[in-house]
Amino acid sequence: MSKKILLSTGLGLIGFLFTFLTNYGHNLVGTSLIRGIYGFIIWFVLAFLLRWVLGVIIGKSSESSELEAGFEDNGEALGAKLDIQTPEEDQELKDLLTPKREAGSVDLSGFTPLQPPKLVSMKDPEELAKAVRHLKEE
Repeated sequence: MSKKILLSTGLGLIGFLFTFLTNYGHNLVGTSLIRGIYGFIIWFVLAFLLRWVLGVIIGKSSESSELEAGFEDNGEALGAKLDIQTPEEDQELKDLLTPKREAGSVDLSGFTPLQPPKLVSMKDPEELAKAVRHLKEE
């Protein structure tokens, strides 16, 4: 057997025993066995996926270290030189910051926010109380 499957099977058995023993005191033996099998399957799959993910990560890190070694042999260090240059945008920034008046624009210097009148109840409090009592009765 390969080491991956052997390790996954071992962890699956640990999951089976843990799940079975946890459920044995509270459930019937058949229910505990079924849940133990489910525990085995879940732990087996998780162990197998974890080994696979770690293998991919380790494989990529070894490939990247080989690439770095190849660049160092050529006299270039990977990521050692960064050449970034931004274009000059001084005039564009000044144009954006200064307000411009267009031919069809509206003058907002005399702007005042809308102040609606306050809503006041015109009803007598007794009439309102009667209406509430009437609605409460229905």
